[in-house]
Order: sequence, then structure tokens, then C-alpha cells
Amino acid sequence: MTTKTQHYHPLHIALHWLMALMIPALFGVGLWMTGLDYYSSWYKTAPDLHKSFGILLAILLVSRLVVMRRFGKPAALSSGWQQKAAGIAHALMYTLLLAIMVSGYLISTADNRGILVFGLFEVPGFGEFFPEQADIAGTVHFYLAWALIVLVVLHAAAALKHHFVDKDNTLKRMLGRRNAAASSIDKTEI
Repeated sequence: MTTKTQHYHPLHIALHWLMALMIPALFGVGLWMTGLDYYSSWYKTAPDLHKSFGILLAILLVSRLVVMRRFGKPAALSSGWQQKAAGIAHALMYTLLLAIMVSGYLISTADNRGILVFGLFEVPGFGEFFPEQADIAGTVHFYLAWALIVLVVLHAAAALKHHFVDKDNTLKRMLGRRNAAASSIDKTEI
């Protein structure tokens, strides 16, 4: 049940920017923690936080998809190849996020232990589903994370191009700014 609108719902905007902060942060921490040695004070803490924030990111992703389904999203301001490219990039980002989350889960639970999330609850582990699961899933996790970061950079560059070159409202809409014409057309039920 979606409604055509000229701007994003405030929940969609909030979830977008939370995820926009978390994804590069998780990527950076993930790279940093692979270089930690056993004697580092962060050796156990960094992976535990990385896993907890990864679970939080999964919750935000599901929430974002629900919000998008419930409130819809505005029509693209561009057309033709740009609109198709944006659709493919968004689908790839969501797919990569999901695959990264699954591979992270497979790394973390290969030893049959669950994932303790900020000390509040535990996501259960089911052990190894295939031989060398943690190593294989770790390699997949690493390369998928790099692919996601490349797409995120392209996504940000496209948003800046829309703002500074095309001078359209694509970025402004995701910042929550509404122009007078778009606000008067909006039919969204909140």
C-alpha cells in the first residue's frame, strides 16, 4: 500500500542517513580490526561491537524496506538511463547489504556460538553449515564489503551530480527539504 509522493517520508530519511553513517563506519572498523593482534585491548571488543552494529544495521535495513513499502518513495527526477542505473544501483546495494549480513552471520556463528548484541539479546548460532565456513564466509564478506563501498561512493557522487550539475531536488528531498510546488502536490497520508 504505497502512495505516490513528491518527497521522502521522515522515517525513510532518518533511516537513510543512519545507514549512510553506519555503512562506512562498519567498513572502516572491519578493515581496522583485521590488523589487530591478540594483545590489543580492542582484540575482542572491536569484533563484538562490529557484530552488534551489524545486527543493528540489519534491523535498520528491514525497517527501511517496511517504511518504503508503507509510505512509498517519490518518483525519480531523472529519466531514461539515469533512472535505470539508479534502480540497478539501489537493488545492488540492498542485495550486497543482505549478502554481507548473511556472510557476517556465517563467520560469527560457525563455532555454534550466538551473537550477543550490545549485551541486550543474543542472535542464536547454528554452527557450521559447510566445511571451513568461517574462512570462506570471511573472504566473501571482505569482497562484498568492498563492492558495497564502491557503490556507496558512486551513489554519493551521483547525488552530488544531481545537486551541483543538474541542480534538481534529488539530494534536497533526501535531506528533508521540500519546495513549495512539491509540497502542494503531495498526497501522502502520515
